[in-house]
Amino acid sequence: MIRNFLHKGLQQYYEDGNGSKLPSQYLRKINRLFDELDAVDSIDDIKKMGSGVHKLSGKMSDFWSVTITPNYRMIFRFEEHDVCDVDFLDYH
Repeated sequence: MIRNFLHKGLQQYYEDGNGSKLPSQYLRKINRLFDELDAVDSIDDIKKMGSGVHKLSGKMSDFWSVTITPNYRMIFRFEEHDVCDVDFLDYH
């Protein structure tokens, strides 16, 4: 289950369906990821999400990353059966 967000646009889209603060061409994929993240209950569930999911390293080693496009990622932490600190980043 998604517990909280760091990105206000993601939170607004998740709670109200208002995606105006996100790139509109990616809203369908983001919505699918919300459904998948809401169903996560273990690390194994995260790994089953597919090849675009990986654990980050270095300063971000507490986070997992999901590829939206080559430039955009959704990152999150997994803590006590919940997804938390969900953020949306442009890597380039």
